[in-house]
Amino acid sequence: MRGSRTCRRRDARGYEAQFATNHLGHFQLTTRLWPALRRAGGARVVTVSAWAHHLSPVSFDDPNFERREYDGWLGYGQSKTANILFSVGLDRRGEADDIRGFSLHPGLIIGTNLSPWTTPEYLRTNDLVDEDGNRVIDPQSGRKTAEQGASTIVWCATAPQLDGMGGVYCENNEISPLLTSHDETVDVMTGRVETPVGVMSYAVDPQLADRLWDLSERLTGSRI
Repeated sequence: MRGSRTCRRRDARGYEAQFATNHLGHFQLTTRLWPALRRAGGARVVTVSAWAHHLSPVSFDDPNFERREYDGWLGYGQSKTANILFSVGLDRRGEADDIRGFSLHPGLIIGTNLSPWTTPEYLRTNDLVDEDGNRVIDPQSGRKTAEQGASTIVWCATAPQLDGMGGVYCENNEISPLLTSHDETVDVMTGRVETPVGVMSYAVDPQLADRLWDLSERLTGSRI
């Protein structure tokens, strides 16, 4: 991945900001809501991940980029993988109380202020905006409006097709197929961004989910 390195930011505890914001904050909130989720007698916890989980597994030895060169896209990808593993771990812990976990990719949605290192040139190069700066909307290639992206979020939260299920990753109002490999040369900074459907096996591995859960408890002091 070339051209994606940015200055690493940390939260007040010293944790890498994307991992802290996109995963640890979700983890802390959910653990505090756990008694209410149990009392609900049936609850779904839906976590918004992204195709960017393809860019990086969770680096358990260095989640805060203290010993490796910082790359903003790798940080983002790691946090999105953590979102999926969190849902897997949550579902395993909540199934007995009918608390089920789901994660999803909403689509390539521009204009949400979630990518501070992107530039107009980057957006044009990757066919995310046109030459006039207007968003490219093409759901077939994953380029969606916010409303279109919200569809899978609502589907995960409400679809009767998912009753009795959990720990799955969804796209386009469907459960995504499992992938075991991907293009190691993917470069999200040059050329048209393509987001083939599928979830990486390392993002739904139950052993890695348990490892992330333990790490998250240590880093936050939060437990269910």
